[in-house]
Amino acid sequence: MLPPDLKAKHFAGYPPQARKLVTDNLGTLQNLPLSFVPGLLRELIDYDFKFPVERTAHERELAKIGSLSNDQRKEWFHEFDEINLSAQLEAFDWVKFPAQFVEQLSAHLWSTQQLDAFRKASNDYGERLRVALPPQSPPFPRLGITVIGQGVVSYDDPLFRKLRPHGAYFTRVNPENGLRLLLDAAAARAQKHPAPYGHWYIDGGEEADHAAELTTVSYKALEPARAALLGRIQTELARPGMGPETLRTVLAQLRPGDLRVGPKKNDQAGDEVLERFAIKLLTEGSGTQIFSTIFAQWAAREALRRAQPLTLLVRFAPRQRQRPMNELITAVAPRPELDPVGSLVDADMGAYYNWLNQRRLPGAEQSSFLVWFEGHNRALVIGPAMPRGTESTSAADLGQLLTWAA
Repeated sequence: MLPPDLKAKHFAGYPPQARKLVTDNLGTLQNLPLSFVPGLLRELIDYDFKFPVERTAHERELAKIGSLSNDQRKEWFHEFDEINLSAQLEAFDWVKFPAQFVEQLSAHLWSTQQLDAFRKASNDYGERLRVALPPQSPPFPRLGITVIGQGVVSYDDPLFRKLRPHGAYFTRVNPENGLRLLLDAAAARAQKHPAPYGHWYIDGGEEADHAAELTTVSYKALEPARAALLGRIQTELARPGMGPETLRTVLAQLRPGDLRVGPKKNDQAGDEVLERFAIKLLTEGSGTQIFSTIFAQWAAREALRRAQPLTLLVRFAPRQRQRPMNELITAVAPRPELDPVGSLVDADMGAYYNWLNQRRLPGAEQSSFLVWFEGHNRALVIGPAMPRGTESTSAADLGQLLTWAA
């Protein structure tokens, strides 16, 4: 089937909001190349389970494509029109299984030496879309907070070395009730500027007591799901002919019920958007099922990329020590040996990545960022009002640092 043959009945299996969106824009989809449409549908089929920022982006994209004249549409998509597809791809049920089509398309492009041409077409389209639909600035400045070093008694080596050129390093921070101050500050922002999925708390261990207004994901809460997933991976790897690509396809098809995922938002179960987010963390992230530091890092990356929160507090926790991968996957260890110092090193770099990912979002020039060595007197602050590459020995608490960062 080709895009001009699309009819509303073909989308009967889509979730309700996704079905309405695509059928409302059916005429637009019918006029697009087959090499492009399934990639778009791969995103739209999950519309019901996406964050508000993502939904708005998809709506704006469809509206923009629909507003193009015939000549403009040819200009935007002529490179996709020039991609040669096989009869097998044209016969594939790409409406029902767009993600699987995209996987097969990638293999076809590689084998026919069209990968570079497709990449150029995608990049050119993305640039045209960016110019036509510039990113929308947040309603007020973002704040990123990263807490590292949980469980480390002492550490004398330098910290925040990659971040110091961009902000002010403080060496006499009062650590008393530090985590509580940071969580309360995040909650205060959520209460003052409420927004769905706009204020997050991600914990690489067991989450601390926090306000209901914060969207929360934690490594500890997903322990049953992680165990179920590792068991599923073991089972799949034992099947004859199972390779990494096939395993990836199997994992991509998992749903919250398959892994007993049920994270809570506002102390209520049943938030399928957040449940789908958790599933993707565990099935698409490499090591998120095993190492808490990787989980926290990947969760922060995906929250920033997808939800674009106004507030994000990430707390790293000690991960288990490295062992051979087959042991990490198969061994049942209720109390694995932890590596707090190694985790601190991981989290120090993770804080830098959190800041980089926050910098990629609209309004980066007005955003602030704070990283704190938990339980200790070292912290670093980056913000519009903070001098870069400086060091302060003045006494301060974390609340003061947040005020200065704004």
